[in-house]
Amino acid sequence: MFRSLHIKLVMIMLLLVTSLMAVVGAFLMTSVTSFYIDDFYAQMSETFGESNASFVHALRSEATQTDGAQRIQTMIETYSGTLGIDGRNRNYYILDARTGDFLAGSDEDGGENLELTENILTARNGNVGDQSDIAANYMDVAIPISGGDNSFIIYIRDNRSTVSSLNSELLLIILQALLVGLLVSVMLSFLLAKTMIDPIEKLTEGAERIAKGDFNETLNVESTDEIGILTTTFNDMASVLHRTLEAVENERNKLDTLFLHMTDGVVAYDGSGTLIHCNPAAAVLLNRNPEDCQYSELFEALCPFNHVVSLQRSDFIESELTVGERSVEVYLAPFSDEQRGGVLVVLHDVTEHRKTEDRRKEFVANVSHELRTPLTNVRSYAETIREAGDELSREMENDFLDVVISETDRMTNIVRDLLTLSRLDSGRSEMNMARFPFGAAIDAVLRSIELEARRHGHELTRDYSDSLPVITGDRGRLEQVMLNVLGNAVKYTPDGGHIHVTAGETDAGDKVWMEVCDDGIGIPEADRSRIFERFYRVDKARSRESGGTGLGLSIATEIVQRHNGTLSLVDREGPGTTVRLELPMIQPLGGEASHE
Repeated sequence: MFRSLHIKLVMIMLLLVTSLMAVVGAFLMTSVTSFYIDDFYAQMSETFGESNASFVHALRSEATQTDGAQRIQTMIETYSGTLGIDGRNRNYYILDARTGDFLAGSDEDGGENLELTENILTARNGNVGDQSDIAANYMDVAIPISGGDNSFIIYIRDNRSTVSSLNSELLLIILQALLVGLLVSVMLSFLLAKTMIDPIEKLTEGAERIAKGDFNETLNVESTDEIGILTTTFNDMASVLHRTLEAVENERNKLDTLFLHMTDGVVAYDGSGTLIHCNPAAAVLLNRNPEDCQYSELFEALCPFNHVVSLQRSDFIESELTVGERSVEVYLAPFSDEQRGGVLVVLHDVTEHRKTEDRRKEFVANVSHELRTPLTNVRSYAETIREAGDELSREMENDFLDVVISETDRMTNIVRDLLTLSRLDSGRSEMNMARFPFGAAIDAVLRSIELEARRHGHELTRDYSDSLPVITGDRGRLEQVMLNVLGNAVKYTPDGGHIHVTAGETDAGDKVWMEVCDDGIGIPEADRSRIFERFYRVDKARSRESGGTGLGLSIATEIVQRHNGTLSLVDREGPGTTVRLELPMIQPLGGEASHE
C-alpha cells in the first residue's frame, strides 16, 4: 500500500510540475513572438503611417525624379534607426512596382533572389501590404510609393532570428526549471507520503480488528486536519457499529423467541429454496417435522418458488392450503430484493373461522327458506280476514289486520335482506358495472328520501358540485347503499333534525366520496366498531319500532367492498353521526374485489 500511494503522489507531483512548466513555456514563447511581431508593425506604422505623412509625401516627391530609387534609398537610410534596419536580420528593398525587380536596398544578394510574398503582391496592386503571419519565419511589410510615371515598392523584411534566439534561451531556462521542479517534487512526495500513509496504515489495522469483531481498542487522534477528522469519524463509526450489532443480536433473540411462541406458522427459505427456519407452529399446522418442510413438496403447487422470489419486496401472494381437516391461509413473500434473498411463508389457521362463516351462511340460507312460505300464507290469511264480514268490529278488524300485514312486511324485508347477503357471500350476486354520473346518483337518492325527511320535519341540505365526475360501478346497488345510509339518518334523528349531505373528489383525483351528517341520537363509542356487523343493532327496541333488521349496513358494506371502496364512521365532535362512503372512479379489471 505504501509503494502504491507513493507512486501515485510522485506521478501527481511530476505531472503537475510538467504541466505547469509546459503551459508557462508555451505562453512565454507565444507572447515573445507576438510582442516582436506587434513591435515590428508598430515601427512600420509609425514611420509610414498618417502620423508621419510628411515623410511619405517626401518619398513620393523623390519618386518623381529619374533616379527616384536612389533618392528613396537615401531617405530610407536616414530612417534606418527608426525602422531597425541592421543589414543582418532586418533589411529593406526597393522594388519596381510594375515588374517586381530589385532596384536598391540593404541586402543586394537577398534582393536578387527575393520571393514574391503576399504583402508584395498586395503592394503591386497599389495597397499597403502589412499582413502578419505568426507561423511564418519572417515579418515583412510592403509600401507602394508612386510619383509621376514611376512606381516603387519599399519592402522591409525581418527574418526573426532575434525571436528564434530568444525563444531558444527561454526553452533552455524552462527545461532547467522543469528539472529542478521535478527533483523538488520527488522529495516533497516522499515527505507527503510519509505524513499521509502512517495514519492510513493505522486506520487499516483498526478496520481489520473491527472486521474480526474486536471493538475494544480505539485509534489515537494525532492531528486536527482531515486525517484527524477521519480517525475521529472512524472511532465513532466503530462505536455505532458495535452498538448496532448488539441491537441486531438483541432483536434476533426477540424474533427467535417470537417465532418460537407465536401461534402463526413461519417458514423461511434461502434463494435456492433450501429450508433455513421453521417454527413449531408451522410444523404443527403442516403436520410435519420441521426439517421436512420443503418448499417443493408443500408450496410449489400454490406458487412456483422463482415467481415468489421475483416479486417486489412490498408484494405478496395469498393462497390457502388444506392439511387434513385444517384450513390454512398461506402468505408467500420475498424477504430481500438482493440475489441472496429468499422466501418467507406465513401460515394462519382459519379452520374455526371458516366453520363459523359456514354456519352463519347456512343460518341465513335456512332462515330465508323457512320464512318465505309462511309469509305468503300469513299475508293471504290476513287479507281474507279483512274481507270476511261482520264477525269482528270494523275498527278492531282493521287494527288486527294492519298489525298482521305490518309484521308480514317486516319478515319479508328480513327474508329479502338475508337472501341478498346469502347471494353476496356465495358470489352469486353479480355487479352490473357501468359508467354513470356520481352526482346524478346522489340526486336520485335525495329525491326518493325527501318526502320521508319532510314527514319527520327534518331539514335536508346538500353541498356538492354539479360537476362531480363519472365513475364505474353498479348504480342500482350503490344507490341502495346511499339510500340505506340516508334512511338510517332519517330514522334515528329526532323529528325536526338536520341532515347534511356533502360529496366531492379526493386530493389524488382517483376516488369520490359522499358524507351524510345528522344531529340524531348518535352511536355510542362501545358500539362503533360493531355497527357494520350482521344483525347488530345499537338500540334493539328502537330499531324494531322503526322496522330495522340489523342487516342494512352489512349489505351496504358488502356492496361497497365489491366496488373496492370503504364505508366508515367519521369521528366528529357533538351529537349525531357522520357516515362516509368512498369509491374509486375506475374499477380494476375483473370488476369486483376478490373475497375469500
